[in-house]
Amino acid sequence: MDPMTKLLLALSLALFISVNNASLLHRAKKNQTMSTGKPFKVIVTHPEVPQEGLDILKEHCEIIQVNSLPTNRAELLEKIKGVDGAFWGGHEKLNAEVLDAAGPQLKSVSTMSAGIDFVDVPELKKRGIPLGHTPTVLNTAVADLAVGLVIAASRRFQEARKKIDTDNWENYHLNWLLGQDIRDSTVGFYGFGGIGQAIAKRLLGFDIDQVLYTTRRRVHKEIEEELKAKKVDFDTLLAQSDFIVIASPLTADTQGVFNATAFNKMKETAILVNIGRGKIVNQDDLYEALKSNRIFAAGLDVTDPEPLAPTDKLLTLDNAVVLPHIGSATKRTRAEMATIAAHNVLRGLAGEPMFSPAY
Repeated sequence: MDPMTKLLLALSLALFISVNNASLLHRAKKNQTMSTGKPFKVIVTHPEVPQEGLDILKEHCEIIQVNSLPTNRAELLEKIKGVDGAFWGGHEKLNAEVLDAAGPQLKSVSTMSAGIDFVDVPELKKRGIPLGHTPTVLNTAVADLAVGLVIAASRRFQEARKKIDTDNWENYHLNWLLGQDIRDSTVGFYGFGGIGQAIAKRLLGFDIDQVLYTTRRRVHKEIEEELKAKKVDFDTLLAQSDFIVIASPLTADTQGVFNATAFNKMKETAILVNIGRGKIVNQDDLYEALKSNRIFAAGLDVTDPEPLAPTDKLLTLDNAVVLPHIGSATKRTRAEMATIAAHNVLRGLAGEPMFSPAY
């Protein structure tokens, strides 16, 4: 099943469970009220959670809102005391300190994110607390942005804009600001889940030659055929790809794998795009590879650290296009993420399987 079909099915299911959740929560609230005399309390940890998610929660629960921005951890730890559920709206660390502050009655948590590297997952599992997240729904927005980075890095957008800003418009040269073609290229993916496949599907429209991917498990044969994709080992991916797109989650195995050794195995004309996590790339090594023209360019929507300091040396390079982690930043996507996270919390409170569980 292709990612778009999955997304449509997911959203259709969201409409169905909104009705189903009401029935589940009615029964759960009745039991809660009979035992404690109080409705469920849910903390929302960010003041800018889209209204669509808040409206779903408010229909069934008492909302406790964290108002500080950036999040004041002392406020968070104080307001989370005694809550039954948590809608985790930012990337503040969700760990034992938070769970201890909440208390043993906490029974449902969902992040409004695809990645959960800021969550102490083993700690939640140990306490038997279900965790939801919001993957898939952001695939389209992130894939669109990734294609933008592919084009911007390969066609030297950053360097070209600097030429205008510094009054160095030199278009009298025939070979001025020549970039790399996407047409007939080999595009490699480090990680080839829903987002990677959505990116590949878009790039087929640019008449690429083939897709290579490195993952632990091979994707379905039908997907390989549709996307002209072939599973290869990491070294082959590095050596043969004209573009490499990092679309992998951050784990102990993926952290720092794109380092000097990896860059030295890539083509000098290669472009690296990272929409996964910043720590997958050794940023010092990337700087050296770009500065020395060991690789042609990079397009990054994620960095290490975040936020990146305005004085970071990476930002001095003409061949680095750097964005402030805006992959899912469209109104529609954020509203859908909030909707799914709210449903996750409600289903956890009702003792039912979450709409989008993290485990």
